[in-house]
Amino acid sequence: MSVKPPFTELDINTQDGGFYHGYSLPIALISKISMVLLVLWALVFPLNAGEMLSAVNTSLLLSFNTFYILAVGLFAFFLFIVAIIPSTGRRVLGVPGQKPEFSNFSWFSMMFGAGLGVGLMTFATAEPIGLWGSNPILLSSDVAPNSEEALQSAYRYTFAHYGFHAWAIYVVTGLSLAYYAYTRGMPLTIRSALTPLIGKYANGVFGHVIDVLGVVATILGVSVTIGFGVSQLVDGVYAITGAAWMMDTTGGTPTATKAGLIVALVCIMALSILSAVSGVGRGVKWLSNINLVLSLILLLTFVIFGSFVFAMTTYATALVDYILNFVSLSFSAYSPVDAGAFAANAPAAVQALGAEDMTAVYSGATNPWGSLAGFTDGLPEAAKSLPEAEIAAAYEAGTGGRLFAWQAAWTTFYWAWWIAFSPFVGLFLARISKGRSVREFVLGAVIAPALVCFAWMTILGGTAIDLAMQSEAAKDAIVGASNSAKLFVTLEQMISGGLLQALIIMCVVLIMTFLVTSADSGILVMNTIMSGGAEETGVKHRIIWGVILTLVIGTLLLAGGGGLSALQNAMIIGALPFTIVMVGMVISLIKAMYNDGRRDRAGMPAHAGAAQPAE
Repeated sequence: MSVKPPFTELDINTQDGGFYHGYSLPIALISKISMVLLVLWALVFPLNAGEMLSAVNTSLLLSFNTFYILAVGLFAFFLFIVAIIPSTGRRVLGVPGQKPEFSNFSWFSMMFGAGLGVGLMTFATAEPIGLWGSNPILLSSDVAPNSEEALQSAYRYTFAHYGFHAWAIYVVTGLSLAYYAYTRGMPLTIRSALTPLIGKYANGVFGHVIDVLGVVATILGVSVTIGFGVSQLVDGVYAITGAAWMMDTTGGTPTATKAGLIVALVCIMALSILSAVSGVGRGVKWLSNINLVLSLILLLTFVIFGSFVFAMTTYATALVDYILNFVSLSFSAYSPVDAGAFAANAPAAVQALGAEDMTAVYSGATNPWGSLAGFTDGLPEAAKSLPEAEIAAAYEAGTGGRLFAWQAAWTTFYWAWWIAFSPFVGLFLARISKGRSVREFVLGAVIAPALVCFAWMTILGGTAIDLAMQSEAAKDAIVGASNSAKLFVTLEQMISGGLLQALIIMCVVLIMTFLVTSADSGILVMNTIMSGGAEETGVKHRIIWGVILTLVIGTLLLAGGGGLSALQNAMIIGALPFTIVMVGMVISLIKAMYNDGRRDRAGMPAHAGAAQPAE
């Protein structure tokens, strides 16, 4: 049976003149209108928007949590299989004999900078500390939170969230885009990755929808990144200046005020727009160099003054534990436990409680942030007199609910975040990987950056945990701080005096440069998708999208009473359709590689001309 030539006749119509010259009008208009409507909704009805986003997010997680988990597990195993199989692993992303455009060192450096940044600044200390206090092992066993015994499981899930799965998400998108751009000469845009499945339909409405989903996912992924970043920026500036208007200290944990968040956001986005206007060769490249230097200084500070030996010991043992549990981490998806199922498994004495008391018991037993002691203390009066064994049995009956709620709020949040970020990072990875083999791309872009992430998490986070284990005062300070403040609190416990102030100032500058780099790169990627894959886009549209991005982040930060919850909910919702697109990318790539193998055996070239992305 003969094999047909691959479909490469992708024709994305762009405007020949006028305001939208060089852009696909349907993609640009639909993307802008959808974001403007979101902004207006959050601006006019902030409380309603926050509540609605929360309700929709909760409903989606009840139905699609398992889908998110299994999809990401599929991505990781698919890539490793593709890399291992000789016929697919050795295939070059380009014409036969094409050499890599960048050296290995430059390639690794750019990959690292693309997928990391603000996430590491915010979560390098916060993630291990948070998981030290709550993770599935602690929720389903007798291991005490924040104990030495909890350390192994804390890093098992830290590595899971920032390891091979995270980078596999980026690489699925990046490999798909690079494969079609450099072997078939197709545009470097999202719809190209689905052409083996949809063929000529990629030239119509279906193709426009796919690209719009890529733009929306990028906006929401970048928005969450900047939301976390500006919150940490406010914490850093407050630590330097003590400006009371920036921080609300009336609660148990100080949090950034709305005024502080908005001022920080406006400053960052103004710099980002200026950088995006200047282009990749000036703004982005210059800022990336600053990021690298300051990141190395911060890392060396923790190596010299922190708990380096403790961190490296943790790194070795945690890496082995992570690899041994990789399969279960990939496919262990938990299901919710409703009130009826809980009651059926609870002791008879608990079942005999009134409806209101039973609701309270159910809520406490399925709370992923509560321990047995906390559950016991929070029981209604009617249940506090029950024997300890029956209280423990009631808590055990809620284990499945706790595991589901934890996974939905933590792991699934990360998967959605990385998926929303993948058009941005994936497109960048594709741009710098021409001439690489599929095996080089997969192993180099999944394993190498993950190992660096692990080092960051163990050196910075390990120092925070070691300090907490040595001193109750340090433990109270670090564990009790907000996620955005944990880095600064750890530095305060580690060093003091002028060096501390200098490092906090350096961290503030580093956060700013990471934020600006993320925002301006996101603006450039969105414009690339809307222009049908063109790398050079109009300055005025970069400015417009910078303003729209600012408004999206600002209004969602204020929605629902303020904070990051509305941003996070919107991102998880927006990531779901793009997750479906990514599953389609995997199926398409399997089909494309299989048929290209058949073409090779038949002597039919699978590549197209010089394999340059179509304009």
